[in-house]
Amino acid sequence: MNGILDHQVVQTQDGSDTIFSSQFNQHFHSIHGAMQESLHVYMKMGFDFVTTNELDILEIGFGTGLNTFLVARECLLNHSRSVRYCSIEKFPLNLEIAKQLNYASDDLYQQLFLKIHECEWNTNVEIQTNFILTKLQIAFTDFRPSAHKFDLIFFDAFSPTVQPELWTEEIFKKLFTSMKKNGILVTYCAKGQVRRNMIAAGFSVERLQGPPGKREMLRAKKNAEQFPIQH
Repeated sequence: MNGILDHQVVQTQDGSDTIFSSQFNQHFHSIHGAMQESLHVYMKMGFDFVTTNELDILEIGFGTGLNTFLVARECLLNHSRSVRYCSIEKFPLNLEIAKQLNYASDDLYQQLFLKIHECEWNTNVEIQTNFILTKLQIAFTDFRPSAHKFDLIFFDAFSPTVQPELWTEEIFKKLFTSMKKNGILVTYCAKGQVRRNMIAAGFSVERLQGPPGKREMLRAKKNAEQFPIQH
């Protein structure tokens, strides 16, 4: 399907853009606020929660590149943090559509956002000295865990209704294997079955306050003692 025809830029309630995909009949971000959702779920509850200065991050669902951009922007502002960022996306967004998105507040950030979108797929790219990006154009079901482990996972796939194959116990076991001890996974989704699948895969899981327009989200931890397992 033609990416331009499939994707429509839509403004969300906080003024930031998202994409509506007719292929999946779903928005890439919350219509209550794309920027607010990413800042709350993936930055505040994920990136800011992990105190390690050198981070390995895995993202499931590159999408608009918003989460990637926010981490790269933080690295640009805070040189004490260094990130190796791997993002998986089977259906990359057309560059002409990406250029329409309004996530960057000035020319410097716009250049950073476009660099993230324009860089080559399936190879390591130094976006800046403390941010190395690897975009993999594959289905996550084809992703194979390696000896390289992750401190933090952004799970930002389409909803379980649209992509149920990505929210299974088997998938979360793969993610569990891919993580370092005490690694963190965050996702906007708070469905009971998703939480149970995470627990069955070995995670300790906590419900957290969700972003605007959503009551809850989930944060899971590998080998955690402080989160009580919820049934």
